[in-house]
Amino acid sequence: MRIVILEDHVLFAESLELALTIEGYDVRRAEVPTLEHRPGALLSWTVRQRPRVALLDLDLGGFGAGERLVAPLAREGINVVVVTGSVDRARWGEAVRLGARKVLAKSRPLNDILGTVRRINQGLQVMAPDEREQLLDAWATERSHLVDLRRKLDLLTGREREVLAHLMKGRTVREIATLGVVSEATVRTQVKAILAKLDVTSQIAAVGLAHQVGWRPPVIAA
Repeated sequence: MRIVILEDHVLFAESLELALTIEGYDVRRAEVPTLEHRPGALLSWTVRQRPRVALLDLDLGGFGAGERLVAPLAREGINVVVVTGSVDRARWGEAVRLGARKVLAKSRPLNDILGTVRRINQGLQVMAPDEREQLLDAWATERSHLVDLRRKLDLLTGREREVLAHLMKGRTVREIATLGVVSEATVRTQVKAILAKLDVTSQIAAVGLAHQVGWRPPVIAA
């Protein structure tokens, strides 16, 4: 059985490769691009190897998120096993929703990974139904939460969005007032409106909320 390892941490990838090779598997280790990259080339290379299993990290360094590889690999009939350092259960649930057969933490013993590969090789189930449902529920709950946060951000006026964008750049009320050619009192009023609409109590919390949902502020002057 051929296995492809998609992992940017060289030491961990080499350890997996050695252990799986000793087990008798044909192991191929991908060279993950170090810069943010579209997944096309890496996907094509992986599919050409015709693996039965792909061991995939969710955080591939400069290449970006590994989640975007799960669904296209699964559609090719490849058994995707996520091995990740992330402890975000909602993120695990998203990987399962996209087609991953199993999600394992990197902190688990190496034998757990080897055991999962053996079970796939034997055509056995690798994830209990209740574990799958729990992970999918975690993803659905987080998705609902993010939808609610985005709805709150949509309530901001154009000027309030500009002010929030300035706050995300670390600018003070005085600096925002100077750039906008308005009074500091006006900016403070706008900040209060932002906090009220986002249902938070501080500028730091507002900025954190915006980052959490991946909100892209309007283009403003540098």
